[in-house]
Order: sequence, then structure tokens, then C-alpha cells
Amino acid sequence: MTQPTPGRRERKKAQTRQALADAALRLFLEHGYDQVSVKDVAEAADVSVTTLFKHFSGKEALVFDQDTEHGAALVSAVRDREPGSTVLDALQAHLRGLLVSTHETPGFRAFRELIDGTPALTEYAHQMWLRHETALACAIAAESGAAADAVSVRALARYVLAAPRLAAGSEDPGPAVDEIFTHLKKGWSDLGV
Repeated sequence: MTQPTPGRRERKKAQTRQALADAALRLFLEHGYDQVSVKDVAEAADVSVTTLFKHFSGKEALVFDQDTEHGAALVSAVRDREPGSTVLDALQAHLRGLLVSTHETPGFRAFRELIDGTPALTEYAHQMWLRHETALACAIAAESGAAADAVSVRALARYVLAAPRLAAGSEDPGPAVDEIFTHLKKGWSDLGV
């Protein structure tokens, strides 16, 4: 099923949102997150502060402009996986592809350093991943028949969501994701613990 083409209004909203996110990231990387105000971002994107807040809930959200899409993609990786593919295989493929593509993106390291070096962004990222954890746990539960609040389901969702952060520090995140998922699938008995 094909998605309908967005109308002019939706395209304009998406363009404004992207212009704000691009301006924010550029300014944050050039001057530091704490030295840039939302007014600075709005001016750089040639919109009002009111318009900025129609698109983003706050300053931190400007950095994580694809938060909703990432959460939906995780759930989709579980629900829309290939027949015969396990939930973990589907999540591994999704996260591996995401990490490899972002790791190769120019400016990724600077983006990662911005988040790691800014306590407000580190905390926002943590809260964002917790929201994704709940959605992912619900998707895993629906596939497994377990309760979404079961400790095993929540633990698996949390471990899966820790994989990108762990692998992002590697020179080559693809094999790192694979190693993490090997342990998620088989456990850690090969470590002798």
C-alpha cells in the first residue's frame, strides 16, 4: 500500500521543522548547546519562537528531531519482520543498519560528542530511550504472548536499546551490534561467568 503524497501544508510544516532542526544542530555544534538560545535558533531558521514551539517541545527536542520516527521504526521492525525471522534477528538488522548508516554520516562524531558533553542532552536522550523501551516492550510482549510489564520483556527491551549506545563507540559498529546480539540471543555463558 502506498502512502498518499503529503499536501502543500504538510510539506511546508516538514520543511520548517527540518530547517529548525538543521539550524539548531549547526548553532549547537558551532557555539555549544548552552550558549545558543531558542531565539537564536528561530532567527537562524527565519521563523518566530512561537513557530519553533509549534514544532518542538523544547530546546533539547531540537537535537532529537527524529525521536518519533526512531520509536516507530523499532516497533515496526518487530511487527513487520520477515516471516520466519525472530524478533531479535529483526531488531539486530534494524539497529545494525541504522548504526552503520549514521556512523558513516559526516558530523556523526561531533553530534555524539555534543550529546555526551551536554548534561541536558544526555538526560533527554535517556528519557527518550525510556519512552522507546516501553513501546518496544509492548511490541515484544505482543509477539511473545508475555505481559508487557513482565521483567523479562522489559529487560530484553532495555538491553536491545542499550546496543546502539554500546556499539556507537566502536570504530566499526556493525560487528559490535552483531556481538551484542549474539549475547542477547545466547547469553554470556561463553565468558565463563
